[in-house]
Amino acid sequence: MMQFTHTAPAPPPPLHPNGHGGLGLGLYLDVGATRGGGGGGRPWLGAGSFVGPAATATAAATAKISLGNLNSTSCMEQLLVHCANAIEANDATLTQQILWVLNNIAPADGDSNQRLTAAFLCALVSRASRTGACKAVTAAVADAVESAALHVHRFTAVELASFIDLTPWHRFGYTAANAAILEAVEGFPVVHIVDLGTTHCMQIPTLIDMLASRAEGPPILRLTVADVAPSAPPPALDMSYEELGAKLVNFARSRNMSMDFRVVPTSPADALTSLVDQLRVQQLVSDGGEALVVNCHMLLHTVPDETAGSVSLSQPPVSLRTMLLKSLRTLDPTLVVVVDEDADFTACDVVGRLRAAFNFLWIPYDAVDTFLPKGSEQRRWYEAEVGWKVENVLAQEGVERVERQEDRARWGQRMRGAGFRAAAFGEEAAGEVKAMLNEHAAGWGMKREDDDLVLTWKGHNVVFASAWAPS
Repeated sequence: MMQFTHTAPAPPPPLHPNGHGGLGLGLYLDVGATRGGGGGGRPWLGAGSFVGPAATATAAATAKISLGNLNSTSCMEQLLVHCANAIEANDATLTQQILWVLNNIAPADGDSNQRLTAAFLCALVSRASRTGACKAVTAAVADAVESAALHVHRFTAVELASFIDLTPWHRFGYTAANAAILEAVEGFPVVHIVDLGTTHCMQIPTLIDMLASRAEGPPILRLTVADVAPSAPPPALDMSYEELGAKLVNFARSRNMSMDFRVVPTSPADALTSLVDQLRVQQLVSDGGEALVVNCHMLLHTVPDETAGSVSLSQPPVSLRTMLLKSLRTLDPTLVVVVDEDADFTACDVVGRLRAAFNFLWIPYDAVDTFLPKGSEQRRWYEAEVGWKVENVLAQEGVERVERQEDRARWGQRMRGAGFRAAAFGEEAAGEVKAMLNEHAAGWGMKREDDDLVLTWKGHNVVFASAWAPS
């Protein structure tokens, strides 16, 4: 499942009584002046001082933008791009006008494209509220934004497991990774799993079952978990890792397997250095008979890339992301599994990130209509996850912007550069993934790209799973 569990923010309340009545096909929107008369609307409350004869040069230069059908996906994207550009130019007039239009064509309870646009609208309001003259524009809707603030839902372990089962977004990676791990650790009496994930070990019970039933008997299982709080993205778990660990140990015991559980507080902002150091210490006291598996499930992209931070001890400077992968290679792991979203949110400019996110994150909004009813609690949780991601991609900067996905090809380059070689998924792993997908709505699919498996929605890449061994 998607990894964010806030309650979805609603856009600022509509400010005119006519809904979409004044917005039609082939409209030429004079974004540089106050709309009136036939438009049926009025500007944001409290923002009147920004509108009038003294419209800014930027607004005048962009007046009469041809926007076609305002309810089309391409038009919504274009409006969002114009709004982001206006915010970056600190143009309060233009920002106000486009926010007004977006607010009226993208209700939070509309169709999938409108709900997607509403999430981007809230993110742009959040970004505008932090920048220059645009602060005054968004001050008018500050109360509405605050009342619609994201609230984290704290899942019980049972709730989270059930929630994740709704969609293959996470289950795809779980299934592919577990099959690859089971094959890689065959014959090892001790298996050490390092879980670098965002879903609080929800993958592990199935892996325990698989290891417990292997032909040569269950291994001793060691599980090391990265605790990246407080910077961790949702979902949030309503129990401590100590409690979660006790439940997993008891579950393993019920499968006649001995298990050791360890939590290491660490931070993506420094390339998980404390975790890697702890693993080195553990290797020093190990007898060398264990299989070390690093399971990376949608957490690696939260480690800063070249656009966010680097280590200048060497020349040229090395990004923290590259440093982590090279550090993992020095541990000589049996297998490293990388599962992440096949998207690129690393653009330095906000417009570049907006376009990339808009053209990827339509997928969860489109898919949710097939398996969760409108107005359901789980649907609110599901769409709030996406809303959290949108806000982080657009409104945050620096180390606070943790949603820095890179696509499958770029991760492959990084892994090979760090000294790993691809380990292809076998037919058994692919078959298990296909069987899992049969449990979900039509539209989900799987394909092979090079040595990787890729989850698709209506033919579009969603999540990739790749396996790596030291070269």
